Amino acid sequence: MANKVTLLRFPLLIAVIFLLYLGGVGGKLIAVPAILLLILMDTFDGIIARSRNETSLLGSVLDIAADRAVEIILWVCFADLGLIPVAIPIIVILRGVTVDALRSLSVSSGKTPFGMMQSKWGRRLVVSRPMRTGYAVAKGVAFCGLALAHGLQTPLMGTPHEFLWRAVWIFSSAVSWIAVVLCLMRGIPVFIEARAFLHESKGGA
Repeated sequence: MANKVTLLRFPLLIAVIFLLYLGGVGGKLIAVPAILLLILMDTFDGIIARSRNETSLLGSVLDIAADRAVEIILWVCFADLGLIPVAIPIIVILRGVTVDALRSLSVSSGKTPFGMMQSKWGRRLVVSRPMRTGYAVAKGVAFCGLALAHGLQTPLMGTPHEFLWRAVWIFSSAVSWIAVVLCLMRGIPVFIEARAFLHESKGGA
């Protein structure tokens, strides 16, 4: 059941992209709650997996794949729409590719992608609920805010209410950079732990 919820995020993501580009003013605004649902589904699948004891290596990998697809595609779309600098998706993609490559080492050893985190400080930054929740909230606020700014741009630009659009856009841009900083912070421990993991693997071989 949990994996089905995770997989449903992919068609919803495609629908969001359609709304952002082809939905008109109404469709663009509908994209805001749709993006919120995308983010919340990441929480729902985890709750379902734990309550039904469905946690597994496959579920963990699917969850990370869905998260990566959502965040990378949305960052790229918002950069393409001119709402954020292209530096943001570049940073997120580079971090995601390198971190996931290192995590694949733990998967090849039969551990979950987060299983390689051994140090307490590393687990606090990468796996702990406060950090994961904080990062998810930052992304959710940034994505929903950028989508809202995108939807308000056409009807408000050149009107006395243009300042409302600009305020939403500036706030969302600031939160976007906060999300990027958290993204990098959660990636640093993986690089450090991977060195120890590689050393242990060589020693065991």
